[in-house]
Amino acid sequence: MNYMYNKEENTKIIERIRKISGDSKAQWGKMDAAGMLFHLQEPIRVSLGELKLKHGFIGKLFGKMALKEVLSDKPFKKGVPTSNEFKPKSNYDLEAEKEKLIRLVSSLAEKGPAAISSNPHPFFGKLTPEEWNIITWKHINHHLTQFGA
Repeated sequence: MNYMYNKEENTKIIERIRKISGDSKAQWGKMDAAGMLFHLQEPIRVSLGELKLKHGFIGKLFGKMALKEVLSDKPFKKGVPTSNEFKPKSNYDLEAEKEKLIRLVSSLAEKGPAAISSNPHPFFGKLTPEEWNIITWKHINHHLTQFGA
């Protein structure tokens, strides 16, 4: 398993993030590279307690069922809708967003599972540090793959 709290594996993800450039084009979806980098930060900020969001009504109904699929060994499906709170809202500076994401990802290895807050994910609800680890790695991997990194 890939482990965001492990420095070596975390460094591999950061190396892939650094490969994203202004020339990176999405192989699917609507986001540009800078918007994708912003998008990846928001759930990490929730996991660290920096961004507080409510567990939404639809998530309360379907979140736990969907969580089983997300936590499985299967990669994320293309085109799955995202929470409105995590969608890019404007144009972003690619290099600034890249550095913000790298700082957040680095903090997961530096602080470890103890840094994970009890704040709920807006769709999946309350998650353990291990569940946050799996979702975070799969989410970042999904979007870096989307952009060829």
